[in-house]
Amino acid sequence: MSQRRVASVTTEFQKVEVWKSDHQTEFRVAGAIHAWWHRSRFLTGLAWDNLAAACLLRPAGPPKSVLMLGLAGGTAFRMLRHLLPGGQLTAVDIDEDIISLAREHMALDELKIEIHTGDAYRWLAQNKRRFDVVIDDIYLAGAGDVFRPAGPGAQHMPLVKRAIAPGGLLCMNLVTGKGHRAVQSQARAMFQSSFGRVRTVLTPACLNETLVGGDDVLAASALAKWEDRFEDAYDRRLWRRIKVRKIS
Repeated sequence: MSQRRVASVTTEFQKVEVWKSDHQTEFRVAGAIHAWWHRSRFLTGLAWDNLAAACLLRPAGPPKSVLMLGLAGGTAFRMLRHLLPGGQLTAVDIDEDIISLAREHMALDELKIEIHTGDAYRWLAQNKRRFDVVIDDIYLAGAGDVFRPAGPGAQHMPLVKRAIAPGGLLCMNLVTGKGHRAVQSQARAMFQSSFGRVRTVLTPACLNETLVGGDDVLAASALAKWEDRFEDAYDRRLWRRIKVRKIS
């Protein structure tokens, strides 16, 4: 069944359209899919696949704790909750209204996430905890496209690295299409100067990459063992299409 728009909500930070069919829900922001939920599937072929896969490239083993900066509808965390049922998932998002929409339309509470609302970098400045993986997916909506409100600024890297446990990883989502290349280049340079190993995680159908930095980062072969965790053949096919490439 085709999707239909069931709500349009203007929050303090963005305009969110909620589109639904009998099996799935999408949040659309600035013409792009901002979050996605499906009754029985997990993968999308888009940026959330990259983020979830990147978290599994920790040499010390699957993460026991993950911090996500920029939760939105929780799409990547839904995948990680499936793969890491006992993991501690913590998130910070500035937009309280989109969290409420995700609770209403995307079963967010089922994921058992510890959610904090507010500016992510201000939260990090007060944070004393450390996590096996930190995900930076901080984007807001502009007039016609999404943007990073603070950029991938080097001034924030000490705060982020302080939250990463020894042997942990930083995963950063980056839009790579027209208008985003300068930010992408800055982020790549920052990662290369901050970490001993940097890889990029990509899926063929999306204009995003996930940068992964750490003392070491596993290669693509580490993802193969996770494929059987997905019962749906479509999910397994999308998982096989995820690519991991070394940058430095």
